[in-house]
Amino acid sequence: MPRPIVVIVGRQNVGKSTLFNRITGTRKAIVKDEPGVTRDRIYGEAVWEGRSFVVMDTGGFYTSSDDMLLADVKRHALMGIDEADVVIQLFDSKDGLTPADIELAELVRRYNKEVIWAVNKVDTQRAEQRLADFYSLGGAVIGVSAEGGLGFDELMDELVSRFKHGAAGDVPDDDLPKIAIVGRPNVGKSTLVNTLLGKEKMLVSPMSGTTRDSVDSICTYYGKRYLLIDTAGIRKKPNVVEDIERYSVVRAIRSIERADVVVFLIDATEGIVEQDKKIVNLIDRAGKGLILAINKWDAVEAPDERYRQFTESVERHFAFAYYAPMLTISGQMKKRITKIFPMVSDIVKERKKRITTGVLNRFAETLNKQLPTYKGKQTKVFYISQVEVEPPQFAVFLNYPEAIGANHMRYIEKLIRQGYPFSGTPIRVYVKKRNR
Repeated sequence: MPRPIVVIVGRQNVGKSTLFNRITGTRKAIVKDEPGVTRDRIYGEAVWEGRSFVVMDTGGFYTSSDDMLLADVKRHALMGIDEADVVIQLFDSKDGLTPADIELAELVRRYNKEVIWAVNKVDTQRAEQRLADFYSLGGAVIGVSAEGGLGFDELMDELVSRFKHGAAGDVPDDDLPKIAIVGRPNVGKSTLVNTLLGKEKMLVSPMSGTTRDSVDSICTYYGKRYLLIDTAGIRKKPNVVEDIERYSVVRAIRSIERADVVVFLIDATEGIVEQDKKIVNLIDRAGKGLILAINKWDAVEAPDERYRQFTESVERHFAFAYYAPMLTISGQMKKRITKIFPMVSDIVKERKKRITTGVLNRFAETLNKQLPTYKGKQTKVFYISQVEVEPPQFAVFLNYPEAIGANHMRYIEKLIRQGYPFSGTPIRVYVKKRNR
């Protein structure tokens, strides 16, 4: 059976993200003493007493609002309840039982889920006395301090007791190819994830910067599973004013580090900008596989001419990432998006590919004819060896490493790629001294 799913719901600023982080043992959800920080549903893995399960954080529940984004947050919280096996409704002991709490409790009951009433911020004797206010909900009430840990063990024991008998772990996410969807704000990352998943999991809004946290989703394509990571849009540092956005940028960068392959989205209507170059440079330095996806292609006029312009622009701006394939897509119109998956599978294979030392030594013979002298002595390559994968890394052993400049390193890489393209992935070349 698949792992149980636990969702944490509640009003804004009752401590849902703090509890999520404590259950998962991570700092995955953004925590700030400010209402409305969490917007999307955030997923994490947790284990308690040998029971593995998935836990989901949600945005703060709003009773009513004219703000369209806040209404979407509420809708996504309810979608999270619909997905879950067990619901933890979290309350704030300092506020007592509010009308908004009661309204949410009534909504939760309609879903016929296992429900746990948990009252947060119970870290004093006075706070414990306030638990009586919540007994009118008609069920057991557990007091907990998500920040300090008081009552946490009791909550977790109660939680796993609500799981259906026999519920067990699924295939670990670590075994799946990880795809990070990355790009500047408002280039269509969440729309692309929604389309790939075939359901509306991510919160999508025309307002830039809607996605603040990184969100993981499992997607299946022709029987093969992939882990999709949607990330907060990365902005130039001077534009990252809110400290919440600063956290989001950090998580986006961490998502790049977690990924096997990064699908970098470029807005076809805006073209490549300087910030795109900086982000792609981050991906290249992290040694990740890379696909350049030109999104919103449905809005392009004269596509043949525009494609030629993009090809030239990519060659000019991303010369250091010339190994990356380019794909034109439309996340909204579902054009060519499924081509991403076979490309990812190919890149994952390329990243794990190994070349024998015997084959590499043939490259050494070619190199010896091209290398410069050093202090009047001939530079000589003794042998080349592949020392690592993901990304592929090669060590070139020679007598005078000091003679090798950046242009020679690029030539060595080009020589290796002539026989083994390693499409979609950077490779690393190191020179090491060896006397013979």
